[in-house]
Amino acid sequence: MITADRTAFRDWLPQGGRLIGLDVGTKTIGLALCDAGWSIASPAHTINRGKFTRDKAALAEFMGQQQVKGIVIGLPLNLDGSESPRSQSSRAFARNLADMGAPIFLWDERWSTQAVTRTLIEADASRARRGELVDKLAASYILQGAIDALASAAETDANPPILD
Repeated sequence: MITADRTAFRDWLPQGGRLIGLDVGTKTIGLALCDAGWSIASPAHTINRGKFTRDKAALAEFMGQQQVKGIVIGLPLNLDGSESPRSQSSRAFARNLADMGAPIFLWDERWSTQAVTRTLIEADASRARRGELVDKLAASYILQGAIDALASAAETDANPPILD
């Protein structure tokens, strides 16, 4: 199952479970993980892109080691919310992972890399150090945004609005 609907994704994982966040780039894939209760995301590592079968095998191995139940993939939309060639590439990547046995949640990542880069610059990280960290930190930023949205969806479902 691939969805951008947070309620549908939650429904696929009613017991929660660890999620992996992916920042899919042309040269690397940044990875992040969250706890089973979906409260905090942490950067994990970066995979250097190669052939898709190798990338998928590396992801499957890591997901198995970490007991991952769901996948969050950053969807790089244009500033106006429309699809871009990069978002189409991320959707294709998601379709190619669909047989891994975990539901996939596409999450708007328009500002992730910029926000992380800005934070690293403010922390006075060197250009080389930023290059090492940006992808996995962007994956963490994406995953944190998604789990925050999933939590608010659960709160909304638990406390429906009162209509007069």
